[in-house]
Amino acid sequence: MTNDMPYESELRAALEAAELTRPAILDAYANFQPIPDAAASISLPVDRDTQDVLLRHLSAAFPGDAFCAEEATPALEQIPGPGSGRPRLWIIDPIDGTRGFAMKNGEFSVMIGLVDQGHVAVGVVMEPVRRRLTYATRGGGCWRRDGNGAAERCRVSTTDQLPGAVLTVSRSSTGRKRSPHVEALGDVRLLPAYSAGLKLAHVARGEADLYLNVYPNFNDWDICAGQVLVEEAGGKVCGLTGQEIHYGQGRGQQRDGLLATNGRIHQAALAALRSPPAAGIRAS
Repeated sequence: MTNDMPYESELRAALEAAELTRPAILDAYANFQPIPDAAASISLPVDRDTQDVLLRHLSAAFPGDAFCAEEATPALEQIPGPGSGRPRLWIIDPIDGTRGFAMKNGEFSVMIGLVDQGHVAVGVVMEPVRRRLTYATRGGGCWRRDGNGAAERCRVSTTDQLPGAVLTVSRSSTGRKRSPHVEALGDVRLLPAYSAGLKLAHVARGEADLYLNVYPNFNDWDICAGQVLVEEAGGKVCGLTGQEIHYGQGRGQQRDGLLATNGRIHQAALAALRSPPAAGIRAS
């Protein structure tokens, strides 16, 4: 973290909150019996316990803010939520990629985002098992800290051609037959992972060139923290027709998909996706 960074106190609180959850997450993970065929919708006690730690810390630090989070917990019910009229909204996914936790492959993350006046201002994605931390503030750049190493600036990749680009996708999208959406992108290489937070961090870190989400319904907490990482690392994020992503509307649901890229191949990817694939096919 640098001096005079925009949203410095908010970022500090978010990083503190994420770090507070790490010991209990790792303890629960170490004692968890793997579920090889875990469902994508699985929810575990660690989701709810982690969320309450995050909410208690952040709501105490910023009592004037509103909060939106994935799990229905007592702590969430006691604080203002979306639609409360407050200009700032924290959006939290306590364990993004619970399926990766349940399978014990390490592919899950803690995601904390802050939306201020409709724009994502702070994003933190922590990978507890892999000891990777990626974070950003609007106007303050994107940073990475791995293990006990020092913070380093994140930059998106310099790939400027769609053919051969690395597309990070869900592991469920890596079967023998690619979805029409992936096929539309042409000759891309796949980097599979659970957790949208990990995938957006992959793009921000330059480990992947693009991420595509075409689920018909997903939620604010799936992408909020990761959006600002990509944009502050030099990339672009939008809906599947190029539209701006909005947060805190309705029940926090997203219906227009998401494309995150390194910026250089953004228009080529959007153009390739303009021919709509068959309904019901998903690539996330």
